[in-house]
Amino acid sequence: MKKSVLAIAILVSLFTNNLMAQNKRVPASEGRAEYIEVEKNVRLHVTDLGNGKPIVLVHGWPLSDAMYEYQYQYLVQKGFRVIGITLRGFGKSDKPFGAYNYDVYADDIKVVLDQLGIKNATLGGFSMGGAISLHYVARHNAAHVSKLALFGAAAPVWTKRADFAIGFTKDQVNELIDLSRTNRPQLLENFGKIFAASETSVSAGMGNWLGGINLEASPYATTQSLIALRDTDLRPELSKITIPVAIFHGVKDKICDFALATEMQKGLKNSTIIRFENSGHGLFIEEMGKFNIELEKFAK
Repeated sequence: MKKSVLAIAILVSLFTNNLMAQNKRVPASEGRAEYIEVEKNVRLHVTDLGNGKPIVLVHGWPLSDAMYEYQYQYLVQKGFRVIGITLRGFGKSDKPFGAYNYDVYADDIKVVLDQLGIKNATLGGFSMGGAISLHYVARHNAAHVSKLALFGAAAPVWTKRADFAIGFTKDQVNELIDLSRTNRPQLLENFGKIFAASETSVSAGMGNWLGGINLEASPYATTQSLIALRDTDLRPELSKITIPVAIFHGVKDKICDFALATEMQKGLKNSTIIRFENSGHGLFIEEMGKFNIELEKFAK
């Protein structure tokens, strides 16, 4: 009798364990965090896709890491791990009151890369994000990165100085700042008109998509970043950067004149300009195929 009861108990246990094993959920996620806290109460949104050599991408003003949708799609297929960081105040990242400048942005990037344990990455930045990426490499001695890619970068200086004749005047940027405070949709519409090489070289659908991303930004961060763009001069930092640099720039850029690419190359010891003959500021869309291939080649 005891043997029969024991046998039944064993059979019940085996059946139960087998049933539980069948119903146990296997995680579909690789466990990567979508949000990373960079300081108390400030989390940044991070897109972290793929496996392989890392490429870290920083967006421009007033976009978010969502702008790199078609770079993510391409580079993951090519065997890269692609990490897009949305700066505080933009997109899905937190939007705290406080300082918004290149130091803050660069330090936030450092915290993200520290936490992710990234090594030997290619760091790429678009427009203001290019200036911030350049500043990051100089400020943090190229921590975590071995190459730098600048896409239509608003660097080394975005506004004219007595000794720098390229870019918007400070008065023109002050008008943009005033418009940011009083009619942000108009500001974005104005920039949309000069974003591409021509008003038709970016499709209406793509333009609407980018416009939606722009509107996710904090109005306060939008304004404060314009102030940073107006006031920051990165020329003294160029000589500190010794890692390889690829300067992607649209020949027809109306927001960051192609002459800025030439100025950056003069100051960056180990740099190459990659010309986008048919692009304005939106080179990552206007010549998407070439952009993706050139970034892949540089990052390999």
